[in-house]
Amino acid sequence: MYAIIETGGKQYRVTTNDVVYVEKLNAAENEEIVFDKVLMVDGKFGSPYLEGAKVTARVEKNGKNKKIIVFKYKAKKNYHKKQGHRQPYTKVTILNIEG
Repeated sequence: MYAIIETGGKQYRVTTNDVVYVEKLNAAENEEIVFDKVLMVDGKFGSPYLEGAKVTARVEKNGKNKKIIVFKYKAKKNYHKKQGHRQPYTKVTILNIEG
């Protein structure tokens, strides 16, 4: 059984016991959360979301990805700007799919 959920402006295909890295959620570690924006469960589609469908997950940890370097440069103008960015994420484990 699998589902497609939407969180953080992105869509994820999940099954039970999957580990998924999603955009940062306001949840503490080992807290259970419910994704109610379910687009599809085993071939049944919603428009846009399925009524009564939900996916339960447990937050494993909150963290940040590796640093990426953003370097802006304009030739012959003595302009350069170096900036780093670390995107925050939440690691969740899918416990149950209902729908």
